[in-house]
Amino acid sequence: MGAGAEDAGPPAGAAGADPRPLLGEPLSLDLLNTRWVDNGVRHDLLDGLEGFGVWLAGHGLLERTGATPAALAAALTAREALQAVVADPGDARAREGLNAVLARGRVLRSLGPGGPAERAETDDPAWLAAWLAADDYLRLVGAAPDRIRACANDECVLHFYDVSRNGTRRWCSMSGCGNRAKASRHYARTRRREEP
Repeated sequence: MGAGAEDAGPPAGAAGADPRPLLGEPLSLDLLNTRWVDNGVRHDLLDGLEGFGVWLAGHGLLERTGATPAALAAALTAREALQAVVADPGDARAREGLNAVLARGRVLRSLGPGGPAERAETDDPAWLAAWLAADDYLRLVGAAPDRIRACANDECVLHFYDVSRNGTRRWCSMSGCGNRAKASRHYARTRRREEP
């Protein structure tokens, strides 16, 4: 898995290498995945402005939002709201938390020279990335809520959107958690055969 979040990073707001073990998930789940576990050690990419700048840059949002303390606070609020609603979609308080983030913005639609256009607008520019992540979660829930998954490894805290054809993906990555599970099952079978 990735390098430690406590490693020295680029200057505040600059884009550096993203140290996380799982990249490329939809924005809402990628925000959740800014926390991860590596060899039993918890890491948090959003524990400072440097990591926040890396996350924003990875989604093309650094120029639009800026890695400011206010934008980081908004992203952390959105991450907690997403964590709660992903853990228990039926929880009314979890939905209220996500709805509070969603209330900070809206999509403006218009007809431009190239046809229909839309852009996100928030009541405070610091909330743009947070609002986009919350809005992305609505898109995922509207498309296929059963495809939003937590990794099947009990020690992993990562989430993914299952885009596999048959919808049976269980691991954040086969090269990481999937291989560890296979190795563990193999070891257990071998031990059972060796026991008298």
